[in-house]
Amino acid sequence: MRNAFASGGFNPSSLHAEGRRARAVLDDARDRVAAVLGAKRTEIVFTAGGTEADNQAILGVARAAPRPAHVVAGATEHHAVLASLEQLAAEGFDTTVLPVERDGTVPPAALENALREATILVSIMYVNNEIGTVQPIAQLAEIARRRGVLVHCDAVQAPSWLPIDVSALGVDLLSLSAHKFGGPKGVGVLYAREGVAVAPLVHGGGQESGRRAGTENVAGAAGLAAALELAAAERAEKAPRISELRDRLEAGIRSTVPDVRVNGASARRSANIANLSFAGVDSAALLIGLDLAGIAVSSGSACTSGALEPSHVLAALGLDDGWSRGAVRFSLGVSTTALEIDRTLAVLPELIVRLRGNG
Repeated sequence: MRNAFASGGFNPSSLHAEGRRARAVLDDARDRVAAVLGAKRTEIVFTAGGTEADNQAILGVARAAPRPAHVVAGATEHHAVLASLEQLAAEGFDTTVLPVERDGTVPPAALENALREATILVSIMYVNNEIGTVQPIAQLAEIARRRGVLVHCDAVQAPSWLPIDVSALGVDLLSLSAHKFGGPKGVGVLYAREGVAVAPLVHGGGQESGRRAGTENVAGAAGLAAALELAAAERAEKAPRISELRDRLEAGIRSTVPDVRVNGASARRSANIANLSFAGVDSAALLIGLDLAGIAVSSGSACTSGALEPSHVLAALGLDDGWSRGAVRFSLGVSTTALEIDRTLAVLPELIVRLRGNG
C-alpha cells in the first residue's frame, strides 16, 4: 500500500503518465484478485466494502432484470443482504426468505421448493458471521443452476479459512471485504460472472467498466489484493491451528460452566467463530465483564452489536429469548494464541458465577 500511495494521488482514469502509473497499480490488483478467485480480471469490481458488494449484487441484478422478478435469500444472511431484499420488496419485487435448520444450514429441499418461474437470483452466504456455519454452497448453487437461476454468495467471512474458487463454488456473484482477511477497511470486491447484467448503484463516471462510478481507491485495492493472496497462501497452515484453538475454547467452557450451549455446533463451521449461549446471563453484562478483563468479544455481529433486539440469526435457529440474550460470539484470528485462550478460560467461569448471582 505504501508503494501504491506513491501513485495513489493520481486518477487512474487520467491519460497522463502519473495516471497511467496509477492505472497499472489498479490493474495489477485486479489481476491478483481474479487469480485467487479463479476469475477473469473483467469480472472484478472494486467497491467500498462487503455491504456495498452485497447491495450491488442483489439490487443490481434485480433492477437489470425484466419484471416480474423473484429473489430468494436465507434467513441467517447478513443485514446487507436482508435489507436489500426489503428494499426490493418496497420496489415491488417478490422476495422469499428461506428457513434454516437448527444448525443454521439452508435445507436443499427448501431452496428447491422456493424457486419459481420468475426467480432470478438466490443469495446464500458462505460462512455465517455470527455462528460460523458453512453453507453447502456448491450443492445449493447446483439446484439453482438447474433452474436457470443466478447465485450470489456473501463470502466476506471465508477467505482466511475456506477456498473461494468461484467455479468450484458454482456462483455467479460473490462479495468480499478486505478488512475481514487482514486488508484495509473501506474496500471490497464484487465478482460478477461475465454476461451477468448488474445495474450500478453509484452513478457518475464510467469507472469499473461502467459498473461503479467514482475514482477508484488505488491503494486500498492494492492492499486488498496483497491480503487476499496472503490469506489464500497461509490458509492450509493457519486454519487448522485456529480450529484447534476454537475447539479448545469451547471444550474448556463446557467443562467448567454449566448450562451452556454452542450454537451451530452440529454443522460444519468456520475455524474462527465460536458462538455460545449462557443460561441466566445477559450478554451485554458478560461482554462488559470480559472487556474489563482485557478480553474482547461480541454479543453478535459487530454491525449490530449495539442493538437491543436478540440476534436474527439465533432467532432463525429457533432459540428462545433466554438463550439468545445470553449469547456471546468469540472471534479468533490468525494472531490468536493458546495463551489468550487459556486467559479466557481462567476468567470466564468465575465471571459467569458472579453474573448468575451465585458467588
